[in-house]
Amino acid sequence: MSLTTQIKEFALDIGYSKVGIIPADSFPEYMADLTKRQEMYSFYIKSPSRPLVAAEPRSLMPTAKSIITTVYDYAQKNFPQELIGKIGRIYQARCYNAPPERINGARPELMKNFLRKMGCQVGEKISLPERLVAAKAGIVTYGRNNFAYAEGMGSFIYLTSFVVDKELEYDKPTVEIGCPEGCSACMKACPTQAIYEPLKLDPRRCIAFNTFMTQERIAGSHIDPEIRTKMGTKVHGCDICQEVCPRNQAKLKANRSDDEFLVKVARDFSLTQMLNPTDEFYSTRIQPLMYNYLREKKYFQRNAAIALGNLGDPANVPDLVIALDDPEELVRSYAAWALGKIGGRGAKQILEEKFKGETSESVKLEIQEALVGMG
Repeated sequence: MSLTTQIKEFALDIGYSKVGIIPADSFPEYMADLTKRQEMYSFYIKSPSRPLVAAEPRSLMPTAKSIITTVYDYAQKNFPQELIGKIGRIYQARCYNAPPERINGARPELMKNFLRKMGCQVGEKISLPERLVAAKAGIVTYGRNNFAYAEGMGSFIYLTSFVVDKELEYDKPTVEIGCPEGCSACMKACPTQAIYEPLKLDPRRCIAFNTFMTQERIAGSHIDPEIRTKMGTKVHGCDICQEVCPRNQAKLKANRSDDEFLVKVARDFSLTQMLNPTDEFYSTRIQPLMYNYLREKKYFQRNAAIALGNLGDPANVPDLVIALDDPEELVRSYAAWALGKIGGRGAKQILEEKFKGETSESVKLEIQEALVGMG
């Protein structure tokens, strides 16, 4: 059995659904596109991932010869309705950049260990353009919504690649759009028009981006009010452009067994608890699903405040009032915005009273704008 066959069979054995292999060449088309849109993607280009450098794998690993790329089907079990529309499915599945002590983080570590056992040197921290790699390896096609699609799985997949120093047998590419001709369902459904043309996304308008990349150290913590009102109850990720896609309907309608852990999380989860979380709720109901990008509690609280504001339910006013006393300015600011969205005499009186004792100028500005909006 060839080394290539052994690698592919091991990958399938540990739970990957598809495996492909390509030469460890550069990706000039990706580099050109990213550079062309550097204003939109400056947060990523300047990040520690150094995508423009990693797009030339041999610049980080001179001995690199092959890239092994894998597809993991993360929608093998049901997602609770209580969490749909709040937390993206990929995050509910706990597979995105999972830590090594979790099952989905252990899988790539098992793969690396096997490759080393087979005599391969494995590259570390090489942030490849995963969708392009997988398309070049023939295991996915593109969707106009910018997602990669695998046969039988739709776009509910997670891609992971491994750079090695062995020359292997290479697969044929499928770098093509697999969508129905003329379909633009994803573009029409996007509330913020983030998908401005097929295969082109402005991340600054993407709801998912705004739920987790709007951090002071990355893209600033401010979320434009126009975007806030279109986020609905989404607090971590957004699946809208995948949910409306014809290519995903079979997967969405499939009869699957429940994920018992998610069942327990969904039973306990609420937006009000996310707004004012106890330590236990934060560690057992937020972090296990939403560890991917956010490390500071205040961003989860901000997102919960936006969601509660968009719900517009006066029953949530007492929880937002509690948040107005949070030590974090960010939380107080967005709680004020949410109260302005809910409106009503009681919310207005609370905001007027809180304004008198507020010391933060940014919070006072949010309160003022909320009061103006309430008339």
